[in-house]
Amino acid sequence: MTKNWSVVRVLRDRDAALCLTASWVSGFGTSALWLAAGVWVKDLTGSNGLAALCTLALWAPTLLGPALGALADRTRRRPLLITLNLGPAALLLTVLAVDSPRRLWLLWTVLFLYGTAAVVADAAESALVAGVVAPELLGDFNGLRMTATEGMKLVAPLAGAGVYAAYGGPAVALLDAASFGCAAGLYACVRVREERPRPAIVLRRARTAEGARFLWGHPELRPLVLAGGATTLLSGLGGPLVYAVVEGLGHSPAYTGTLYAVQGAGSVAVGLLSGPALRRLGERRFAACGIALTAVAVAAQAIVSDPVALVCGAAIGAGLPCVLIAALTAVQRETPDALLGRVTATAGTLLYAPTAVGLAAGAGLAELVPYRPLLVLLALARSAVLPLLRGSQRAASASRTAARSPSDANPA
Repeated sequence: MTKNWSVVRVLRDRDAALCLTASWVSGFGTSALWLAAGVWVKDLTGSNGLAALCTLALWAPTLLGPALGALADRTRRRPLLITLNLGPAALLLTVLAVDSPRRLWLLWTVLFLYGTAAVVADAAESALVAGVVAPELLGDFNGLRMTATEGMKLVAPLAGAGVYAAYGGPAVALLDAASFGCAAGLYACVRVREERPRPAIVLRRARTAEGARFLWGHPELRPLVLAGGATTLLSGLGGPLVYAVVEGLGHSPAYTGTLYAVQGAGSVAVGLLSGPALRRLGERRFAACGIALTAVAVAAQAIVSDPVALVCGAAIGAGLPCVLIAALTAVQRETPDALLGRVTATAGTLLYAPTAVGLAAGAGLAELVPYRPLLVLLALARSAVLPLLRGSQRAASASRTAARSPSDANPA
């Protein structure tokens, strides 16, 4: 039975395992740097606002996803991924010169360029994986990748903080550079046959827009991505409320770490089970189950109880990734290879950028509205996202029906 478990099949596939390991390794370095960079700036300046600019610099390039994704369609993906890992590895070495507040501009510039390379790399990796992994195992691969991402959020920041405390910010930059160099070596070992993309015959702006046009016009992908974006927006809105929940339970703010830990554990668990669940339910139902589970858990957080809060944290961690895994798997399955970089990057912008908007708005709401009614309202709003996915199935069915030619329906 173990041999037939799809997760084991992914891990037994040499090239799939190499891609997965490369993603894990680079993700470890990124997560370690994410926390340590902010602490570094805080130590140098004493400013919370300047420390927050590190996160902004890393994630701002996500908004440029449609344009950056076009780069992943202009060349072969494996050599591009090697370059995109070696480049940041060398670039991070420049932050060794940051030893005073006057040179912080160098750190922020490196982080912005680092984030830009990450957007292109995510698009290129998605396209490469679609050519390496069997279509029926894409859900398992994406689930394992989500498991790794959430697992790294639990481990890597602590490792980065430990290295920073012992050796300082430059040591964390060296650690991250080493992780990127290792990832480049792993991608170099992947065996995949890629044709060189044909030269573009349209203007760059039109070429960039092709990914968005394909995504918006696809009857299955558009509702999934819109539902995912709405879900992450609501997740961002509710993010600041975790501190109010902890306060309502009568704990110190440090208890927030416990809730984040169980949330991460839920995400790890659903990542391992996502492949079989996607094959059994399909992307639309899998996403709907995740959104519904998250809605119930968010509403139940209004109950003042430690056991309930822990169960809700795990349920939110399990439910939130479902729509993200479903959307990415559908994009990989439904998108032609020549467009896959642009469509993946555009979908990434629509899926993840709303989180930042939600966090900003949620911080204001948390100050104006009592947290319990707000939790219930956010749960109802999540439920309102579900009709998008019901529309997805009807639109896809209508599209397939319209695609049939009259001669197919009435053979001579």
